[in-house]
Amino acid sequence: MNPFNEKSRPIDKLFQNWQQLYPNPYNKREVDPYTKCRIILMNGTEFEANWFSHQLARHTTDNDLRREIALTREVEKQQQLKISLLKPQNESILEHTIGYEQLAVDLTAELAKRELDCDVKNALDFALLEDFDHLYRYANLLEMEQGVYAEWLVGRYTEIMPGRPTIAHHRYPKDNVRRSINAKSADTQTVLNTMIITAAEQQTMNYYMNVTNFACSDIGRRLYQEIALVEEEHVTHYESLMDASATWLEMLLWHEYCECYLYWSCYLTEIDPYVKNLWEENLSFEIAHLHKAAELLKCYEGKEWQEVIRDAEFPAPIVLHENIEYVRKILGETVQYTSNRENYVRVKDLPEDADFFRFQDIINPTTEIVPSHNVIELSIRRRGIDYRYQTALNPVPELNNRRVDNTSVGRKPDAAPSSDFFCNK
Repeated sequence: MNPFNEKSRPIDKLFQNWQQLYPNPYNKREVDPYTKCRIILMNGTEFEANWFSHQLARHTTDNDLRREIALTREVEKQQQLKISLLKPQNESILEHTIGYEQLAVDLTAELAKRELDCDVKNALDFALLEDFDHLYRYANLLEMEQGVYAEWLVGRYTEIMPGRPTIAHHRYPKDNVRRSINAKSADTQTVLNTMIITAAEQQTMNYYMNVTNFACSDIGRRLYQEIALVEEEHVTHYESLMDASATWLEMLLWHEYCECYLYWSCYLTEIDPYVKNLWEENLSFEIAHLHKAAELLKCYEGKEWQEVIRDAEFPAPIVLHENIEYVRKILGETVQYTSNRENYVRVKDLPEDADFFRFQDIINPTTEIVPSHNVIELSIRRRGIDYRYQTALNPVPELNNRRVDNTSVGRKPDAAPSSDFFCNK
């Protein structure tokens, strides 16, 4: 599908009334896990589009342009609110959090498996292990506080066990910046991947930042605080992959194209008829937004959309599904890596005075004060062993002891074996 070839409607014909804007929430006991994941993904995608538009408005003095993007932005915000309200009232913050982390794991794996740019794929694989570990930490907190087994929330499509331990995720901020792609020469899928994962991780960061003080226990508040700061690292990590040389209106076009692609993907893969209709509706809205962005690009920069998006035929749709073997492979091969400026290195290959160690000593002076560690230690004290759902032993032998939380892997030299990252080419 090429969305530029589709019929478009005037933007001001897309507004909805209050009755139309309030959706029927899903039943948390019956909904497919990946329907929840798609809802979280598209909520984050709309948020990214909305705030990109706000930033554009703050970086131009042309009020005619501001008015045009304000019109589209209002529709985008209506879309986001409607999507966010698909979450039911009786789904707790922690239950919803499991959906966020399942999305982070399976979306990242899906994008990595199709990514041809080695830098982008390595970035995806690196952060994948960290979101995977977050799922494990939150799942233990959920079982302790609410007696809910996260394996049922994820449909047993996603394993729940340690990844690179969260204590090892805290890096010196300068080490989280990656190399930018060039959208004019990159594959369309690569450009989309950088935008999709940035929006998804940003949504996760925002959610955790906003709900940290609503967690129902002190240990829960502390865990959200810690992981929210890791998500800040991930947003820095992913946003730096995006094309920083593109103009504001070129990126506006890419944002709308990306939204079209994701709604099309959701529509093709959704199994819930009610939600599927919403994806179809929103796709038609985004096609209108895309055509408006192309019009603005032509008006203000004298460029045709083909100069920005060389191949507008959509790549294969994003499909959310289980990725157990892929995650296990990345975990077994790269758990002992951290980052050093734009590169990924084994912890043992860092100099003793590396910023990573210096920052670790500042934020984790002792393991006893680290929330993600304390959650597992408390779970072990209460249950005798931690809570996991796994189809086989962890591929990292050092992470197999269910009576002790490992705080050395990914953080201390030679704490576990690791080989290397691999590319798809």
